[in-house]
Amino acid sequence: MKYLNINEEKLIPVVMGLNTLLADYHIYYQKLRNFHWNILGKNFFDLHEKFEELYTEARIKIDEIAERILTLRYHPMSNYSEYLKTSSINENNDSPSDRQMVMEILKAHQILLKQMSIVIGKANEVGDEGTIDLIGGYIRELEKASWILDAWHKNNSDNLKSTSSIL
Repeated sequence: MKYLNINEEKLIPVVMGLNTLLADYHIYYQKLRNFHWNILGKNFFDLHEKFEELYTEARIKIDEIAERILTLRYHPMSNYSEYLKTSSINENNDSPSDRQMVMEILKAHQILLKQMSIVIGKANEVGDEGTIDLIGGYIRELEKASWILDAWHKNNSDNLKSTSSIL
């Protein structure tokens, strides 16, 4: 049954982008689990809970991305060896401080957001509205999570930009 209104050959760049995003999300997920398990110090309660929230959301997105690839009638990448080769997010082999953990997560968010933009661009080129809709929601959610982590990382004396100086 042909239910897609898109030439399947034209979807190959979209699927490749989604598979890269899937690999990135798997490494991101494991990074969050690592930090959740190994957080120490006075910020333990806040970050332990936040990392769990983030990895729970990531686990859902991993499944949704794989199912989108299947919806497009391709196989999702499914081996950790492939994820490690494909992902731009690196594993952590050390035990960073709480502030370093947050910075590592923010770096991973930049990589995920960049890959999401690539996927949206490829999907837009072929009129793949389903992928655009899925990834657009992810961008909004990840930007908000990044803002929250960035705000946690700031000093109390830091200020936000003001539009009054622009007007």
